[in-house]
Amino acid sequence: MIRSAFTIAGMTCTDCAGHVKQAIARLPGVRTVEVEYESAVLSIEADTALAVGTLNAALPRNYLVGSLATETARGAPPTDWLNPGVPRLAGVPHEAHPGAGLPLSIAIIGSGGGAMAAAITAADRGAMVTLIERSIIGGTCVNTGCVPSKIMIRAASIVHTRERSSFDAGISIGFPRVDRKLLLAQQQACVDELRAAKYEAIITDHPNIALLRGEARFVGLKRLHVTLVGGDSQIVVFDRALIATGARAAVPPILGLKDTPYWTSAEALVSEAIPQRLIVLGSSVIAAELAQAYSRLGSTVTVIARNGLFRREDPAIGEAVERVFLEEGIRVLRQTRTESISYADGTFVLQASAGELRSDALLVATGRTPNTEALNLDGIGVNTDRNGSVEVDEHLRTNVPHIYATGDCTALPQFVYVAAAGGSRAAQNMTGGEATLDLRSMPTVVFTDPQVATVGLSEAEALQEGLAVDSRLLTLDNVPRALVNFDTRGFIKIVAEAGTGRILGVQAVAAEAGELIQTAALAIHHNMTVADLAGRLFPYLTMVEGLKLCAQTFSKDVKQLSCCAA
Repeated sequence: MIRSAFTIAGMTCTDCAGHVKQAIARLPGVRTVEVEYESAVLSIEADTALAVGTLNAALPRNYLVGSLATETARGAPPTDWLNPGVPRLAGVPHEAHPGAGLPLSIAIIGSGGGAMAAAITAADRGAMVTLIERSIIGGTCVNTGCVPSKIMIRAASIVHTRERSSFDAGISIGFPRVDRKLLLAQQQACVDELRAAKYEAIITDHPNIALLRGEARFVGLKRLHVTLVGGDSQIVVFDRALIATGARAAVPPILGLKDTPYWTSAEALVSEAIPQRLIVLGSSVIAAELAQAYSRLGSTVTVIARNGLFRREDPAIGEAVERVFLEEGIRVLRQTRTESISYADGTFVLQASAGELRSDALLVATGRTPNTEALNLDGIGVNTDRNGSVEVDEHLRTNVPHIYATGDCTALPQFVYVAAAGGSRAAQNMTGGEATLDLRSMPTVVFTDPQVATVGLSEAEALQEGLAVDSRLLTLDNVPRALVNFDTRGFIKIVAEAGTGRILGVQAVAAEAGELIQTAALAIHHNMTVADLAGRLFPYLTMVEGLKLCAQTFSKDVKQLSCCAA
């Protein structure tokens, strides 16, 4: 006979204890089951030891089992896996008491890409991890960011291709009917599936990871107070902590805006209707992607940019994207300030430096702000910048040595793969490593059509760093793949160090820029020169061949080369 003890999360009343007991009692080999509601402990006597994954598979999804201890029938009372060797007492808040010889206890605030990468890495290295999530599991990327936006963008691209293409002379065109509700259902089903497979199942199945649903606040250098969903509270004591709370849409202080039903990207991605008129405030990634998507789905779109599109990038990028937008009927108002906004009878009215503007929907995409204000970071001395972003070093460590941070709540570039890379490295460092996060060859992609992709330094950034530069810009009418696609919109630009030819950066606007940019990233990572790149073999009639051709322009006139000339 084996006696096992486990924690149970998710119970909200004594009836829940009964539901858990009934579900576990059905498992083969189980002799007795006891569920203590107040202490949230599940005790089982069975013929064989039961795995955490087996128990969670038997339970409804709203309950979550965590490991405690497995004893013989004459063993000690159940103990909390976050507090090994100390019996859990009914009515006493759940605490972790790190001590000598005990597994490292790590608290992670958040459950997005950075948090999950850290949790998996730390747990695999032997730590006991508590994830604390106040909202939906999975964070921004899978729920309200990368995944749903790329689905919507792809759907809009299909609509656009069916309405018009470069081959319309020989292929009849059509005007498809868009059923936004059905598209949204398809989108959300994929989101739900990915969240369940890549987040919820991993948390459920990993014996070293437990989940608390609630809002965390530091009340000491090694203590968190968690206000649980439902109103109860819990204390978690930790050896190390990771802040991975992400960010939310920033709302500019425009007169009247907060009194209107404006959208952020979260609302725009789940709207069941396509507005007839849409105004987009913003000029960067989210603004550009969703402006084009809504335009292709049927909205008349106006983009209001305080400067120009992608003003922080090489000027050629904004100019190229704006030309495409104008061709597609998207109006771009550059150097425009919005002075006030009102809403009445289903219409937004904007008073702007360009005059009065009206729309049926308004998307605010002017930046993001970190979710750090509720953490009491000032109270424990963790440094933040003036925007509230947590300051970290190259090891993802804050100024408080045992507290780390990653993702959009820091000043790191706001990409989920950066957050995840930071999370895994932070976890290595919290468990004895010295990993660093090198962003020198970090690629970026904007999923407009054509795509925008960059890596390394722009020409202006290189000059600001005091480097002597030599650059070339190759228009896509020199790239065979673009020619046979009858789509020569965009360019590829290489920024190199003058004299040595070392590649410093690449910028591209092209139909498949996101696919070619990783080759450029590897070239920068390995300190290749333009001569190195020009001498490599690239498959003919691929867009990435444009990188080779651009590298060749540093020493040749590619217009004088045959199609496959090396």
